[in-house]
Amino acid sequence: MRTIVGGLRCQRTIDYYWPEGVPREVSIAAFVRAYETVGFEVCENGDWVPNVEKLAIYVTSDGRPQHVARQLPNGFWTSKLGRLEDIEHELEGLTGQLYGTVQKFMERSQYTGVKINQ
Repeated sequence: MRTIVGGLRCQRTIDYYWPEGVPREVSIAAFVRAYETVGFEVCENGDWVPNVEKLAIYVTSDGRPQHVARQLPNGFWTSKLGRLEDIEHELEGLTGQLYGTVQKFMERSQYTGVKINQ
């Protein structure tokens, strides 16, 4: 089944959406490619920057991406923990055995379609 999600054509699976053309695997490279399809690009850190939306990819000790948090306009981060409500937290607030540690940051302009490093 194909579904439009955020303007993208995606393949719908049982519990998640995955962009077409991106390897369906649990790896940092695949997660980066998936977020690139919606305008994110890899950046150096999670420092707050006005008008920039950032993501933090948490990776477990075996190198598998486990979770992604999104930075809010106030500089804190938000996460969806399973089917529960979204929570607001500091970047290191989820670090540990369950979610791992932040290994990769990505960013995009809050103004759709505008690249950060032009």
